[in-house]
Amino acid sequence: MTRPAGEGLTDEERYDQGMAVRRAVLSDAHVDRATAATTELTADFQDFITRVAWGDIWSRPGLDRRSRSVAVITALIALGHHEELAMHLRAALRNGLTVDEIREIILQSAVYCGVPAANTAFRIANEVFAAE
Repeated sequence: MTRPAGEGLTDEERYDQGMAVRRAVLSDAHVDRATAATTELTADFQDFITRVAWGDIWSRPGLDRRSRSVAVITALIALGHHEELAMHLRAALRNGLTVDEIREIILQSAVYCGVPAANTAFRIANEVFAAE
């Protein structure tokens, strides 16, 4: 497969696009905390996730943000990434998913990711939604 035709975006444009999407999905407050906590060690990683995860992948037109949230929540449950799960549960609400829809995602994950993973996801969701 070849690269799509055209010049593409510069790294700066990808970063700017990624930052706009990142802020829309995660909130200004979250992104401000993350960028304020950037160190010399993590600066390249922050740049990478902003350009690639947010500027390239989350910015693609093939899925809406609700669908991307469903995919991310499921993957985080499967992989046991609990801190990221809490963050993306909040993001899913911002992306228009309801608590009832998130409940269904977690129930579905019990079949494919395992009951213990879903049990932990429900515990995390309870904590996140209680704080909202």
